[in-house]
Amino acid sequence: MTFRPKFVTFDCYGTLTNFDMAGAARRIYGNDLAEPEMLAFIKSFAAYRLDEVLGAWKPYADVVHNSVERTCKKHGVPFKAEDAKRIYEEVPTWGPHADVPAGLAAVAKEIPLVILSNAMKSQIMSNVEKLGAPFFKVITAEETGSYKPQMNGFEYMLDVLGCGPEDITHVSSSFRYDLMTAHDLGIKSKVWVNRKHEPANPFYEYNEIKDIGGLPGVFGL
Repeated sequence: MTFRPKFVTFDCYGTLTNFDMAGAARRIYGNDLAEPEMLAFIKSFAAYRLDEVLGAWKPYADVVHNSVERTCKKHGVPFKAEDAKRIYEEVPTWGPHADVPAGLAAVAKEIPLVILSNAMKSQIMSNVEKLGAPFFKVITAEETGSYKPQMNGFEYMLDVLGCGPEDITHVSSSFRYDLMTAHDLGIKSKVWVNRKHEPANPFYEYNEIKDIGGLPGVFGL
């Protein structure tokens, strides 16, 4: 029998919104770095962003600033605070992956949609408005006081929704930020959107889809 959750909960950036941090870095540093160095820079930038969210909450502008500064230091690139600010200010301009609006709209007709995002309130609604479907709740790290992959945000979300881990399906393109934590919290129903930025990891027991166009089928819609 197909599981029908009370809520479908989502990561936003990367899963739904085309989170173009790599492109933003290229637009600033691409003229100064050869392609192999640029690829190494992008890889380090992603790693430092994860490292920056593992401690106490701080504004996401600080996460980006610190990540860019640490990446520049590692790769011998001059750091300017205005470059980090420019990357941060790009985030609200990004729209969804092309597959997102139709798939989301089909699910939203039957099941309430919720976002749990490592975002600021001032950023995310601009991105959410571009997704093409209504959301029951949009919960940010600024609201929960911690960033994923920490557990607090998930626990906060379940409290706000008034349900348990057995009542939701969590959807993400990332094991490291979302699905590993969801597994640890007992969220049995998980969907991995394979956007090719992380390898498969079957230990965490999920439905795999290649894009959000496949999501309605997970629920028999």
